Amino acid sequence: MSASGTFQGWACSGKDQPLQWQELSLKAFDADTVEMKITHCGICGSDIHTMDSGWGPTDYPCVVGHEITGVVTRVGDNVKGLCAGDRAGVGAQSCSCFQCQMCESHNENLCLKGAVGTYNSRWPNGDKTYGGYADRWRGHQHFVFKLPDNLSNDMAATFFCAGVTTYSPLRRFGVKPGDKVGVIGIGGLGHFAVQWAKAMGADVVAISSSERKREDAQKLGCDDYVVIGDSDGFKKHACSMTHIVCSSFGNAFDWKAMLNLIRPNGYFIMVALPETPLSGIPAGLLAIRQISLVGSAIGSPDMIREMLEFAAQAGVKPWLNTYPMSEAPQAVKAMREGKARYRIILENKPAAM
Repeated sequence: MSASGTFQGWACSGKDQPLQWQELSLKAFDADTVEMKITHCGICGSDIHTMDSGWGPTDYPCVVGHEITGVVTRVGDNVKGLCAGDRAGVGAQSCSCFQCQMCESHNENLCLKGAVGTYNSRWPNGDKTYGGYADRWRGHQHFVFKLPDNLSNDMAATFFCAGVTTYSPLRRFGVKPGDKVGVIGIGGLGHFAVQWAKAMGADVVAISSSERKREDAQKLGCDDYVVIGDSDGFKKHACSMTHIVCSSFGNAFDWKAMLNLIRPNGYFIMVALPETPLSGIPAGLLAIRQISLVGSAIGSPDMIREMLEFAAQAGVKPWLNTYPMSEAPQAVKAMREGKARYRIILENKPAAM
């Protein structure tokens, strides 16, 4: 077991460098701190981008992982609603300024002074943030969430990034019964988006690059499946979708074909985050149909709590591939090779370390 002020985790020391199991320092413990023994951590595409410095320079060494669940082991004097022994989780954000207009309006994920990321960021006192490919985690109580009784730790973990990233915009842009939602990419994000939209009462059309995932899409609840490049399929659904969630974005993205699926006053919701700028967007089509092209940043603490309750009631569950925490390098390799169906989860077992 790690010393009281340290943890052990899989650290990346630089781009193209292998993960190494190391002992590093936890943030300083204060009155608002929650400490957890990590049981599970999901592998997210954000982890890969960060280890590779794909979104900008990474502050190495970096321990990634921001889909974390575990058991609370210690709480500070100010902590309310959590105590030792509770099952809890944390997502991509671990702190904010708590004082700006966004924070005061319960939109802490949009903090004007900059949200503190669960990894590759800095706590207000200057300590580095480290993620969940590890045995322990410490963070601010405001961004730690008690798990519903009927959500197990492994099932709950990936809700904290992939889950809320897709739930939040669907809720914010008013998906309801009678709507028709297209989901581009049936993967880690897309398989959540399908389930959320169905649970909200919408018809769902999967939009995929090949026939390969048709059966999976049907099992997830999709009402139809369209392969990119199938002109008949695209004609069938032209000008009919209220929302499209884009969870997968390729270099040869056909904006005209995708936007042509959306009916007037519809939404194109971008949750994929490519490393290069968007280009080739037909402004005329946006204007003629009054299509809103929108982004979404994870979700606020209020949204995360709402999502967890909605998931527990609606029975939304991720499709998981589980690896022991001791095999994190192999799990990351599988993620890079596109082998996740549809989220990879790391599990700490008592005998694993």
